[in-house]
Amino acid sequence: MSDILQRLADIIEQRRQADPAQSYVASLFHKGQDGILQKVGEEAVEAILAAKSGKRDQVISETADLWFHTLVMLADCRLKPADVLMELERRFGLSGLEEKAARQRG
Repeated sequence: MSDILQRLADIIEQRRQADPAQSYVASLFHKGQDGILQKVGEEAVEAILAAKSGKRDQVISETADLWFHTLVMLADCRLKPADVLMELERRFGLSGLEEKAARQRG
């Protein structure tokens, strides 16, 4: 299932240098990091509001928007979905409280 994340990341990377008038992704990169981060924040709020609404389809749609824009943010930071997936794998099986405590110590 994570294959779709990499496929999207590849397309995002391909469109990074496209004409911003012709590509939504290119228009995001053209706005710079602040514009990308603002969009991620907006999408996070929309996902939260969708969850509060209790409408399943809206939650799915808004979460997809959030994930997509997060992939753009990762690309802007020169990171890949695999980097995040490896971190999730590292945390798998750890207590959330233990993992958080380890981050605070380190």
